[in-house]
Amino acid sequence: MNQNYVIAIVDDDLNIRHLVEAFLQKEQYRTIGLGSAEEAWELWKTSPPDMWVLDIMLPGMDGYEFCRRIRSEAEVPIIMISARDNEVDKILGLELGSDDYLVKPFSPRELVARIKRQLQRWYKLNGPESQGSSPAPVRIEAGGLVLMPEERRVYWQGEEVDLTSKEFAMLQVFAEHPNRAFTRDELLTFVWGDDYFGSDRAVDHLIKRMRKKIDRLPVEAVWGHGYRLRNDGGDRSDEARSSD
Repeated sequence: MNQNYVIAIVDDDLNIRHLVEAFLQKEQYRTIGLGSAEEAWELWKTSPPDMWVLDIMLPGMDGYEFCRRIRSEAEVPIIMISARDNEVDKILGLELGSDDYLVKPFSPRELVARIKRQLQRWYKLNGPESQGSSPAPVRIEAGGLVLMPEERRVYWQGEEVDLTSKEFAMLQVFAEHPNRAFTRDELLTFVWGDDYFGSDRAVDHLIKRMRKKIDRLPVEAVWGHGYRLRNDGGDRSDEARSSD
């Protein structure tokens, strides 16, 4: 239900905040308008919202730094909005962990549509209803990787690694199909959904983040195609072993 979601709009332009809030409230979302990242950080510490709509150019702390801080603590949907339309700015936003990037001036209806899709995708993946949606292997092994999907835990060479939801989802795709080459479009569909608006560079940035967390992660680029998880030992899981 839309009214269960609280969306924070962080923008120093009061007119934009009021406009976005009006369109979201019409769709039965609850909204909180904030004029600075410092105010938003206080909200995060006391009563975190379900989603952020975040301007980049803010007084004091900018949107990039705020996004980086949020991502260092938790996973929550973030859509960046900005008058900057350079590819470098978009890439930086995605690399820091935003889920989408919309250039000003934008259609409020388009923003609402993107918000709906992000929330549906995010909480389908992470909400309580996802726990029993489909059976998952108790354990997936691929080389030095061990994934426990039901517990959302991953181990690399015996050490537990803390991954975000998207990082875990992508690693699970690779681990379930070792040595298979996936295109970026396939990975976008598996992790972000088939209605994702953004660039396929999001795949590259997510893999880059995974490599920073997992030393010598055997995910390799397949030039002209996409990525694969190299595993000379093959794919093993509890379900596969039980059928041997």
